[in-house]
Amino acid sequence: MPENLIRPYLKTPLAPGWNPFLENDTETELDFGIHVLLPCETQVFRSDTHEMALLILNGKGVIRVGGDHAGFARSSWIEQPPWSAHFPAGAEAKVIADRKTEIAVIRTPNTETFAHHIYLPDEVENEHRGMGMLNDASYRIVRCVFDRRWAPEAARLVLGEVVNFPGRWSSYPPHHHPQKELYYYRFDPDWGYGHGELGEEVYKLRHHDLLRITGTRDHAQVSAPGFHMYYLWTIAHLPGDPYTGFEYTEPFGRLIEI
Repeated sequence: MPENLIRPYLKTPLAPGWNPFLENDTETELDFGIHVLLPCETQVFRSDTHEMALLILNGKGVIRVGGDHAGFARSSWIEQPPWSAHFPAGAEAKVIADRKTEIAVIRTPNTETFAHHIYLPDEVENEHRGMGMLNDASYRIVRCVFDRRWAPEAARLVLGEVVNFPGRWSSYPPHHHPQKELYYYRFDPDWGYGHGELGEEVYKLRHHDLLRITGTRDHAQVSAPGFHMYYLWTIAHLPGDPYTGFEYTEPFGRLIEI
């Protein structure tokens, strides 16, 4: 079983083509990797056994699923919400790149059928969470691309992003939930860093790190001053126990009442 902090890449940028981070992880039941397309390249994504989600980290082009398509152009994860495609096993998505494009690919085992959807930026919930609390020390932007409120009930994935402002906390106050989760990190500038709590363990986080959140452990994050920290977060619903939110850890949860 891999460690909770996964560091498959020590240098950037990522290589063209498929960059696997986590595959066949029986504990989280989540696969994660990044596909890098060069200008004028096309890539088809399909699985007969896994539900899939694609999230455009940056780039420009067109994404097609079934008879639907959408153009995308994303140059800043700080200022721009993402484009994302969510589709069941057996369906096919195609991405055609006009310029270099980086696509986060998330999969979980699921052969149930459901309607695909391409989420546009104006469909993504963009919450300014923590504003006005604790002198804005935990102010961040939380983007929920889809969860049980929007995705079909037969789907298992939940997907979103967080933009962590320099020197501030996110996923705070510490919270937990029984469903397993992955955090994938980026920094601006990319030589920045932050720290992430996982229960009583603390990890130093860098560009391209992947954190496995397991064991119903509390988790909270902080970025070093001078660096924006981004993380993509994804969760797989448990059978009979879908993710519907988190529980603050006592006594820290009392902070939100101050």
